[in-house]
Amino acid sequence: MPDAIDRYVVSRYSKLLHGNFAGMMSAPEREAFLRDLVEDARSITDDELEELLAADWRPRITAAWLIGVGRRTAWRGRLRELFLESGLVFAGQGYCFAFARFGTIADAEILVSYLDHYLARPDLRYDQEWAFAALHHIDADLTTAYTSRYLRPGGLWESWSAKNSTDLPFHKMYFDLLCSHVQRAVHTADVRR
Repeated sequence: MPDAIDRYVVSRYSKLLHGNFAGMMSAPEREAFLRDLVEDARSITDDELEELLAADWRPRITAAWLIGVGRRTAWRGRLRELFLESGLVFAGQGYCFAFARFGTIADAEILVSYLDHYLARPDLRYDQEWAFAALHHIDADLTTAYTSRYLRPGGLWESWSAKNSTDLPFHKMYFDLLCSHVQRAVHTADVRR
């Protein structure tokens, strides 16, 4: 068995980081990248995913994206644990993507737990923008209003963003774009089967 990090991470993590594949690749390159991502999301084993999640942020962000693309909800609890711990930079972006792809009330509540804790700490800038964008994405799909509690005047988002320059409309739009690219790739792969 080839090493999971060599197979899944080395050529992929920098394109997943910040969703770089959406803005830094031509359409044909992006389509090929996403096609391979979908194929690997379907073929990676649980043992390989565990190996990636036990490593540093590069394998973790990659594993989380693979889990999200494949909607492998059995990993929800493990991702929740790693996400709320926020022990490594950038990995949370992948967790947020996975929760948005799962798209259930349970996933929204994980994001709420994260935001309740980390928005209350304006001195920390982790993955708050990604978490908020993921929660907004779930709100749009489920017609819920979880994000509204943070947007009230004097709310947690206002106090956190006052100390952390952010462009919330851009983050929400960009996150939705990432999810849309992935959904199209998944749909195309399903049609080809």
